[in-house]
Amino acid sequence: MRNLHLRIWLFAGIIASIVLVSAHCTQSPYIQGEILYSNFCESCHMQDGSGLGAEIPPLAGADYIAQNQEKLACMIRHGIAEPLVVNGITYNQAMPGVEVLSDVEITNIINYVNQAWGNNHGTVTLGEVRKQLEACRH
Repeated sequence: MRNLHLRIWLFAGIIASIVLVSAHCTQSPYIQGEILYSNFCESCHMQDGSGLGAEIPPLAGADYIAQNQEKLACMIRHGIAEPLVVNGITYNQAMPGVEVLSDVEITNIINYVNQAWGNNHGTVTLGEVRKQLEACRH
């Protein structure tokens, strides 16, 4: 009887662990990208992706993000100095690159941004990001 109780207790513990892991995964499937965004992007683009007034463009609901997926990896790695038009507003503030980010980390950030704040721009693969980065190599 004691052995049966032990098995039931272990089984219940396993089920509870699966439920907790599943709940965490469904709450934030892009957790690595979210953490990286928080560490490297949030200070300018804000936690909610709203940008910083007329200085820094928003990422939330940004038509530029939707229309320029092939440029995002290079912008993150190398930055951009030219003006950008986002949702009809021109932004002239240069964006510094973050050269310390790996290709995998850049992929995670793009996938997070593509799905955060109501964005629905799909996902990119590591292979796609590497092709982008090869094309813009300095």
